[in-house]
Amino acid sequence: MQIINEEKPYLALFNNFKHAGAVVWIGTKSKSRAPMNIHREIHAEIGGLQGDRYHRANPESKRQVTLVQYEHLQSVASFLGISEIDPALIRRNIVVKGINLHALKGKKFKIGDAILETTDLCYPCSRMEENLGHGGFNAMRGHGGITCKVIDPGLIRLGDAIEIIRDIQ
Repeated sequence: MQIINEEKPYLALFNNFKHAGAVVWIGTKSKSRAPMNIHREIHAEIGGLQGDRYHRANPESKRQVTLVQYEHLQSVASFLGISEIDPALIRRNIVVKGINLHALKGKKFKIGDAILETTDLCYPCSRMEENLGHGGFNAMRGHGGITCKVIDPGLIRLGDAIEIIRDIQ
């Protein structure tokens, strides 16, 4: 039995966003422990971001691109008793501001010219303790962002909007 929105009006709320988010930082790494390369723009291709270690390793991978919220980095910094966190230490590809990434669960969305799809939450690894210091792993729990795969390639730039692709009813 298919449930239509008239029967469950709250389902329409999952597509309501006050405004689009925005890209505030972009980074890639060429291999596992390599330093992050910071970009003003990057090309997203099927399989991942150009130059990133996950790029085309497995075109079906659900972890082609990682995103984290700027607002969550502020929370993590507060938990650690510091004023700010360098996004390169978190080792995610894209930092966004102004949109709740968890609300993109199961959705396709556009960033710049590219279309991505949320595949999962991005959990912290033990490197967070190494990169952020004592307590870094626990500070990141619940704030690690999301993993995505590239659906349609395109250029992503600093300042680009993050906009949900509305479900077709």
